[in-house]
Amino acid sequence: MKIRPLSDQEVQQLRAETGGTAKRIHFNNAGASLPPDIVVDTVINYLNEEAIYGGYETEYKYRELLDDTYTQIARLINADTDEIAIVENASAAWGMAFNGIDFKKGDVVITSEMEYVTNLIGFLNAQKTYGIEFKVISNDEHGNFSLAALKNAISPQTKLIAITHISSTAGAMVPIIEIGKIARKHNILYLVDACQSAGQVPVDVKEIDCDMLSVTGRKYLRAPRGTGFLYVRKEVQDKLKLIFMDGFSAPWVSQTDYKVRNDARRFELYEKNRALTLGLSKAVGYALNIGIERIWQRIRHLAGLMRRQLEDIEGITVHDSGDQQCGIVTFSVNGMDSVLVKSELAANQINVSVGKAISTLIYMNKNQLSSIVRASVHYYNTEEEIKAMCNTLITIIKSYRP
Repeated sequence: MKIRPLSDQEVQQLRAETGGTAKRIHFNNAGASLPPDIVVDTVINYLNEEAIYGGYETEYKYRELLDDTYTQIARLINADTDEIAIVENASAAWGMAFNGIDFKKGDVVITSEMEYVTNLIGFLNAQKTYGIEFKVISNDEHGNFSLAALKNAISPQTKLIAITHISSTAGAMVPIIEIGKIARKHNILYLVDACQSAGQVPVDVKEIDCDMLSVTGRKYLRAPRGTGFLYVRKEVQDKLKLIFMDGFSAPWVSQTDYKVRNDARRFELYEKNRALTLGLSKAVGYALNIGIERIWQRIRHLAGLMRRQLEDIEGITVHDSGDQQCGIVTFSVNGMDSVLVKSELAANQINVSVGKAISTLIYMNKNQLSSIVRASVHYYNTEEEIKAMCNTLITIIKSYRP
């Protein structure tokens, strides 16, 4: 089916609905996107009502809309509503899934060189605590994850395949659908970190065939900070230990026993920010209304254009590799620290980020990178903004040349 591209008129309307686009050029969407005005208004209005009518009373008034958040998320990733838990961020979601696994000494976890620092810490902690081993599948010379190496690494001791779909500090993408087929063939638990994926790339948990998937709201979903969700396949929920419980996650309790919920909300606690939950719901609905395929088409176009223009600038090295690339564009300026480049761009009202080695330690060490400049595009960015950033970089490079 042919995808209808976002028209210039649609992009301008989306920008008009995002107050921040009038103030700055925002290429830090992989850190936190600019939220649509309707998301901001939803959060503020809810907080105002809490202040006037009371927190519990306001929650009761909006109970159906709050509950609909699970339906919206389920639509986004093609899951069932009873497979969704709403949490504070992707790290919390990932940690609940990973630490819920009943690891034994000698169990093996397979991951990739693109894994995020929080997840790497999780592996190291499990190694120290339970005596597990984790194996890293390195990218090949073209920057692609090696499916052949994954197949060769699997053994009877393999307990989990844990993969970050899109790295924090690189534009490459890991083939999570193909990995899912391998995991299912060998009946191995499969955990996907989709922190940078949801809202940027179509994510279908049935197609990926993953058991668990962690997501944040603040990045490409354009939701408020402090929001995220966890997907756990229905058949796997009873296999995961609960890290903590309360009367919400275990609603049936007597003086001698308790019983946990029969859905993924067992991974939640009762107390959370309802205003942010509604903001997350609005953001997910906003993305679904545009169409994730259309969003992904525009992001790829803009990211490709940015890479080509950066590669044409003398003194700039683009570091992205691999056959599949996303909206994250990473580069460095010869002879200039990445923090200084970020600072100079910020002085010209252009937001980018600095990717430090610690964020994806294995990948960065392998490629001898201490830091990179990360410019991440979203559908509300424009070709004119990319040109403006590149022209500014040319001016910065000239001004620092001896």
